[in-house]
Amino acid sequence: MGKEKAGFLTPKAIANRIKAKGLQKLRWFCQMCQKQCRDENGFKCHTMSESHQRQLLLFADSPDKFIDSFSEEFDEGYTELLRRRFGTKRVHANIVYQEYISERQHVHMNSTQWETLTEYVKYLGREGKCVVDQTEKGWFVQYVDRDPEAIKRQKATETKEKMDLDDEERTAKYIQEMIERASETGRERPEAEYTELKRDNDEEKVAFNLGGAKKEEAATSKSLPVVNPLQAKTREKIVKTMSAGQKRKSALDEIIEFEEKKKEKLKRKDHWLHTGIVVKVMTKRLGEKYYKKKAVVKDVQDLYTGILKMVDSGDKIKVDQAHVETVIPAQGKPVLVVNGASRGCEGTLVSINEDKFCCKIRLDTGPLRGRVIEGVLYEDISKLFVTS
Repeated sequence: MGKEKAGFLTPKAIANRIKAKGLQKLRWFCQMCQKQCRDENGFKCHTMSESHQRQLLLFADSPDKFIDSFSEEFDEGYTELLRRRFGTKRVHANIVYQEYISERQHVHMNSTQWETLTEYVKYLGREGKCVVDQTEKGWFVQYVDRDPEAIKRQKATETKEKMDLDDEERTAKYIQEMIERASETGRERPEAEYTELKRDNDEEKVAFNLGGAKKEEAATSKSLPVVNPLQAKTREKIVKTMSAGQKRKSALDEIIEFEEKKKEKLKRKDHWLHTGIVVKVMTKRLGEKYYKKKAVVKDVQDLYTGILKMVDSGDKIKVDQAHVETVIPAQGKPVLVVNGASRGCEGTLVSINEDKFCCKIRLDTGPLRGRVIEGVLYEDISKLFVTS
């Protein structure tokens, strides 16, 4: 009897399917035939096959045509993955390449016009498809989105931000006009003038009329509500209601408070790093020599990562914003508002409230220039680096 044929669920069949499913070695892959061989012997048998020889004859007729076709497919696959997976974020070129080759049916780079990934990255930079830069860790790429819909959305976002800024400036101007009008109205009120007591006749008697005080006392007593003295709780409620009515805010104060809350909600972000501010390193992962040392933010990458230059040593390090904190300068020194309603505005530190962990600043730039803001949290401002 002959040898029994191996079944579909035998260990050997399962192992063969697992091997065929995963990625194989690149040197045993034939791009023209789209065939992946499992070992050297299989690849040798494939190169000697009639189908492979026919494909080589086709390639020999027009090699440039096939190479350009493979290069175009590789370029489209790589850029499409970069656009869908990472968007316009800055990412290492090799990370994108590793994800690209994880697909089994991808176009191999050795069949394209680029011999290495570095040459391909340089090609992306020359063609303007990506923004590329080289660092100590290798080449980084950032996709440039030239889709008409994306450009249209970006323009709409910029227009909306500009309109919001114009509305804020108009509101600030309106509030300033109301404040000036109110101050002018207060100046127009006649102030009481006190003159020296003069007597035309020395024999004339001096008389004082105290009836006004009695009338005022009577009016005050009439204005107070008549309540039972035994009902103390009711009396306390009435007094509280009257005191609350006296502390009622004016319409101008309510408008200012509403606009400040609106701006606070719009401009408060989860990232606060800005170039030119002084921060303190609060992590020990970079070494003890950088722990609790001050540094200047030279550049901000991906909104959350900063390139810092140490103040004492001059070393440059790359740190996430979670590992640094703001620095509060001495009174009278310049600061930058890094978060909140006045985000991005420069100012001067007026005073510090250590009990409430906040401070008072005076804005030097922006639509509210010259205004003094109280209750600013420590994490919302940081010292500005000034070259001596």
